[in-house]
Amino acid sequence: MPLQPGERLGPYEILAPIGAGGMGEVYRAKDTKLDREVAIKVLPDSVAKDADRLARFEREAKVLASLNHPNIAAVYGVEDRAIVMELVEGNNLLISKAARIPEDIVLNYAVQIADALEAAHDKGIVHRDLKPANIKVTPQGTVKVLDFGLAKIADPVNPASNSANSPTLSMRSTEAGVIMGTAAYMAPEQARGQAVDKRADIWAFGVVVWEMLAGRRMFDGETVSDVLAGVLKSEPDLSGVPPRFRRLLSRCLEKDPRKRLRDISVWRDLLDAPVAGAPVPASPVIAWSAAALLFAAAASLAFLHFREAPAPPAPQVRTSIEPPDNTTFNFTGALNSVALPELSPDGRRITYGVRTADGKTQLWIRSLDSVTAHPLPGTANGIHPFWSPDSKFIGFFAEGKLKKIDASGGPPLTLCDAPLGRGGAWNEEGVIVFSPSAESIHQVPTAGGVSTLVVEGEQARWPSFLPDGRHFLFSTNKGIRLGSMGSKESKLLVETVSQAVYVQGQLLYLRDDTLMAQSFDLKKLAVSGEAVPIVENVASVGAVRRGTFSASREGLLAYRSGRSNRILTWFDRNGKRAGTLGEATDAIASPRFSPDGKRVAVELLDPASHKFDTWIYDVARGSRTRFTFDSSTVVASTIWSPDGASLAFPAQRDGKTKLYRKAANMAGAEELLLDDARIVFAYSWSPDGKFFAYGLAGRGLWILPVTGERKQFRFGESVGISGGAQFSPDGHWIAYSGTDSQQRSEVFIAPFPGPGGRVQVSTAGGDQPRWRRDGKELLYISAEGQMMAADIATKGGTLEVGRVRALFGGLPAASTDYDVTPDAQRFLVAMSPEEAGPERLMLVQNWAAGLKK
Repeated sequence: MPLQPGERLGPYEILAPIGAGGMGEVYRAKDTKLDREVAIKVLPDSVAKDADRLARFEREAKVLASLNHPNIAAVYGVEDRAIVMELVEGNNLLISKAARIPEDIVLNYAVQIADALEAAHDKGIVHRDLKPANIKVTPQGTVKVLDFGLAKIADPVNPASNSANSPTLSMRSTEAGVIMGTAAYMAPEQARGQAVDKRADIWAFGVVVWEMLAGRRMFDGETVSDVLAGVLKSEPDLSGVPPRFRRLLSRCLEKDPRKRLRDISVWRDLLDAPVAGAPVPASPVIAWSAAALLFAAAASLAFLHFREAPAPPAPQVRTSIEPPDNTTFNFTGALNSVALPELSPDGRRITYGVRTADGKTQLWIRSLDSVTAHPLPGTANGIHPFWSPDSKFIGFFAEGKLKKIDASGGPPLTLCDAPLGRGGAWNEEGVIVFSPSAESIHQVPTAGGVSTLVVEGEQARWPSFLPDGRHFLFSTNKGIRLGSMGSKESKLLVETVSQAVYVQGQLLYLRDDTLMAQSFDLKKLAVSGEAVPIVENVASVGAVRRGTFSASREGLLAYRSGRSNRILTWFDRNGKRAGTLGEATDAIASPRFSPDGKRVAVELLDPASHKFDTWIYDVARGSRTRFTFDSSTVVASTIWSPDGASLAFPAQRDGKTKLYRKAANMAGAEELLLDDARIVFAYSWSPDGKFFAYGLAGRGLWILPVTGERKQFRFGESVGISGGAQFSPDGHWIAYSGTDSQQRSEVFIAPFPGPGGRVQVSTAGGDQPRWRRDGKELLYISAEGQMMAADIATKGGTLEVGRVRALFGGLPAASTDYDVTPDAQRFLVAMSPEEAGPERLMLVQNWAAGLKK
């Protein structure tokens, strides 16, 4: 948290904030021992909490403290994860064509900057980020160079010297803009991600001197991509430079470091006129520091808004974003609870889901020329966001509805029903196409109303419009298809299970875990040529996969690398992790305990087929046995019979999802239980074995008599069921999660088979109920991701809900990926391993530069 006036760090009393930079927040403070004012730069958590980097920081700070020069802002020491520096009064150097710095003042400033560099280089210290924002001029006209060596401290690892890693920007809020140099002042070797020495400072010195003389940027452009292209390819124009500076600048600005001036101490010898020695009064052309700092920050981050096909060709620039402090990205878990990243079409902003420490989820938004993100009010539990074509609105799904919200703020508006929203797309004609129930594509006006069917079948989802706003791409369990407004017909484009987006003449989609690009002809509406790999090891969610990637029409790519890599994790009733079961894998879903608690049936994703099969774990031994071999793309629970001798499971056969029963020891033939449903979610078996509860997407809770005529029927008031149902241990009740009058998922209990009204258990959102085996307690997950326990009492056909309490938090909200032991003392939850590193969202500017020609 930011420091407040009056707080103390050792002997230093905080007076006021000064600003923020790549290495943390800066404050004016009072040294109470020496009675002087100082500047204190507080380290970001990424450094302060990393023992190795903190130790390296302290070592580097000692070296910096050895610099004692009148043109270098002094480092006094280190205090409680902060660096204490000389407080320099004055203004930052401002480059302005409207108010050029006179030539004699330029020469005087150059003397002082060069003297500062010489003093540092003599001690083996390289600045690495010399620029106007790091040069201050006092009211007396003395130049002070700031932040010597801090760019080196900010760098967590030395960049590799190959083009695949150059240049890398950290977009974390604590290290924003650190590229080991700022784009417009980077030496060419820096721009390529190669190791640098003092010759990089000499290049930057030449650029700063040139800009003071010219009153404008040497390398400029709307994006950092344009700037870096100039650094790498454009020769500096010295024609407008005063003759006395040309020989000096030509030596400082050699692109080949081997030909560049090797030592700043000889710069005076390259001037064609004598150098004035004394400082002159500060010129009125120097603007105040805040404006210069903002200008520099904007320039260092401007790469995130760029144009197609700049000339000369722009290099790729890679960067990463980390989640806001004390949160994680909501990128892993069940498809009904994740909010994957989506770039705005203009490439200026990005929205994504964030999960706080207490398990609450919400959509956040970040402007990519800013170092901070902020939540979007009213988007709690929002999933699968998508943008309007003008980048002003965001569509998303929550509480069984399709909604939209102004990206600049304001309350969300409900557009229509969407019980199991699976993606949407928005065209310029005011129409949204979306998947309301994971099996079809509908359309609705952006003003809202009743949706109408566009495409049905094959688990159609993840629509994305082509530029004409009439045709759209969508995903199915067999491949990527092309649909059209006004027609229910579609055609297959690519046989791969992934969503697809059209950007800059290419279709982007996943093949296995690799992001591919394939040429697409907008006139012929067909792919052509061979697909080219863009990025390997891109994460995805679900079997009918939603890859964790997004692309703006301007050529910016966002993706999450790695896999979900989850593992079945034991928790006690206090939320303490108590070991794991099995190994970490790409995707784990729907663990279900046998009645005696000795075995667990679980859905595991086959990494080869990207489909799910059921496996049975022996809890005591940890071994597992494969139970199904259908490799279904449907994630649906396998449910134990009351005696534990058999299991019921959905399987995709003959184009439909059917329900079967099979002996737990896999002896004998399997039995068909239900064959007329398209998508089946298996929920629970009644204790007497006579009834089976299952769900149909968007159609509520249904009951199948297992004996006799087997004529299924819808159960009670469960039309709005959102997920999860269980018979009570005595078979007289069913607990299920359904929508209330506010269309929010809540947990209810209703008598079985009826009649009678339902009793609401949860009051602030709930899902996935589980009974304790004695029927006196009901467990469920709250909307905030807390494990809840409700006392239940039944007598004479009546049911009362007693005390409801939170046991622990930090779970994926609305997750199907947990179960509780019969005695309700232990919980098994599919979670990310504890040792998993911090999640990062990768950004690639000008990704098309990597296409093989």
